Amino acid sequence: MADSAPSFEGVLDAARQIAPAAVRTPLIEHPALNDRVGGRVLLKAETLQVAGSFKFRGACNRISRLTEDEKARGVVAYSSGNHAQGVAAAARAVGTRALIVMPSDSPAVKVQGVRAFGGEVRLYDRWTESREEIGAEIARERGCVLVPPFDDPFVIEGQGTTALEILDQADAMGAGPVNQLLCGVSGGGLMAGINLVLEARSPDTRAVVVEPAGFDDHGRSLAQGARATHGAATPSICDALMAPMPGELTFPINQRRVQDSLTVTDAEVAEAMRFAFRWLKLVVEPGGAVSLAALLAGKIPAADRTTVVMLTGGNVDPALFAAIIENRFPGDTP
Repeated sequence: MADSAPSFEGVLDAARQIAPAAVRTPLIEHPALNDRVGGRVLLKAETLQVAGSFKFRGACNRISRLTEDEKARGVVAYSSGNHAQGVAAAARAVGTRALIVMPSDSPAVKVQGVRAFGGEVRLYDRWTESREEIGAEIARERGCVLVPPFDDPFVIEGQGTTALEILDQADAMGAGPVNQLLCGVSGGGLMAGINLVLEARSPDTRAVVVEPAGFDDHGRSLAQGARATHGAATPSICDALMAPMPGELTFPINQRRVQDSLTVTDAEVAEAMRFAFRWLKLVVEPGGAVSLAALLAGKIPAADRTTVVMLTGGNVDPALFAAIIENRFPGDTP
């Protein structure tokens, strides 16, 4: 793990570190969306990142720094799917082994993705077992390196490279300055990395977090001024955004920068996925579509301003995606 707290300088270093392996994903603008909200909307398509989500950035930044001895012992991680695939892909790139602890209800496409990258999968019950305890036990037994999904400085700094690209791309498009940025959150690693960059390079940009309804642990934590859990007892189609509370390292960063928190329903997420497919020609998974869902549902003013929307992942179960695109999703309005 990095010796110091996550920093903007660390994000700059991460950009250099991951440049040979990570994709510089496009920042997309579409007139249909601009017309709908009355402003400029820029969508960061991390759906097109290696392994299908932004998670590869942080995993690559951490795993590419392993010593030869650590590579020989391998890595272990816990994840609902996107970090899992990012870790498996990054591990394969440096020639080491990866074991991933995944919920038994993870979408099959994500489990298959981990195995396709050569990763080993250990399933667990997310409602009755602790993934942190399982991961720590495996790390002790095998002597391998634990790569957390968000509470690691290298991981946070790797995720922050998205914001470096966004600000440069927005300026190149003549769309700067960015007035507000919407980002889905679970542990808060991506938002924390982005906030490190916004603090340094775009302090006037409003940072807004978006969560699935019932999984509003960031909203509760920000309101209470301390990390809190959501206490949700029912699942969401946003499987990537179901961490019980913000991260220990990520929350202090986000607490000082995030200016608003929003929630979206499964039906609103499904509508955003349809919009992305029809107009943007992108496959976006439920958890990756929450920010677009909040924008389309009118939950934040966007007229006469420039808004960045994070499309964080595209790893969706084919059957669920088909049902949503064909308006057969149970939460849809007939």
